[in-house]
Amino acid sequence: MTLTFRRAGVVAALASSLFAITAATAAEVNIYTTREPGLIQPLLDRYTAETGVAINTIFMNEGLGERVASEGENSPADILMTVDYGNLTDLVDRGLTQPIQSDTLDAAVPSALRDPQHMWYALSMRARTIYLSKDRVPDGAISTYEELADPKWKGKVCIRSGQHPYNTSLIAAMIVKDGEDAAKAWLEGVKANLARKPGGGDRDVAKDILAGICDIGVGNSYYVGLMRSGAGGEDQKAWGAAIKVVLPTFKDGEGSHVNVSGAAIAKFSPNKAEAVKLLEFLTSDEAQELYAKSNFEYPVKAGVAADPIIAALGTLKIDPTPLTEITAQRKAASLLVDDTGFDD
Repeated sequence: MTLTFRRAGVVAALASSLFAITAATAAEVNIYTTREPGLIQPLLDRYTAETGVAINTIFMNEGLGERVASEGENSPADILMTVDYGNLTDLVDRGLTQPIQSDTLDAAVPSALRDPQHMWYALSMRARTIYLSKDRVPDGAISTYEELADPKWKGKVCIRSGQHPYNTSLIAAMIVKDGEDAAKAWLEGVKANLARKPGGGDRDVAKDILAGICDIGVGNSYYVGLMRSGAGGEDQKAWGAAIKVVLPTFKDGEGSHVNVSGAAIAKFSPNKAEAVKLLEFLTSDEAQELYAKSNFEYPVKAGVAADPIIAALGTLKIDPTPLTEITAQRKAASLLVDDTGFDD
């Protein structure tokens, strides 16, 4: 009888051990992302290699929030990852996220680049910079966003659509900084300085500067890396070589406007603990360095070096205005674009 119980105890212990091993090997995190998976896959592969945690990514160009909302409590999503802080705040406003408690994340990500209620955190960032013709604009000719509206640049400026999120974000920051009336006047001034109708992308701005269509433009920092590295081909390499890049500030001099890619934990995450650990990894020195090298983005964690091409642009001083304050003015910014007929 004693032997039987002992055998039963051994069997139970073995079963428990096997269950624990199975559970450990079955650990996973499910990511819904609007970022091309290839941009972050090296990071995820590294994490899986180090931890054994399987990471499943589902890419959707649009409709991420709609899908999570429709899945409700049955959603397998753990992490919601997207570009542009406006998309992150939209997820929060729709009740699709939950607070994250992590001293590691709070220490790694500056307060201006995360939700004050810990609903989302930035993972990488890009600066809204000014591109200048190397041949036709002298060094030091422009250093602030406000100066883009200076009449001396009439017929010299190129920019993509004012309704693009990169630009509504900049305009919204202008509203926070200078007020809505001043932001409208600035938009009108920039419109008067345009060399062509707003359109195309940021790389088209550099292309048009090379072609002599304009002398000054607005573009994100990571496109400079994509162009100058040759990642986009020899033509784009020539576009990148034709420009010099300014890290402007607003007239208050506090810093450059940035946008971010970031992530939140889904409200009904089935693997929350593992998801938080993954986000902590993504803000580690190792992962932040990989972000910088693979995407030409700025690390959000202080002390991690940017890619040499991006580092050569100069030291980035981040505008300290919380992104949540800026996103509150995005709708007003969009209305100003329409009111001024900026894209017409």
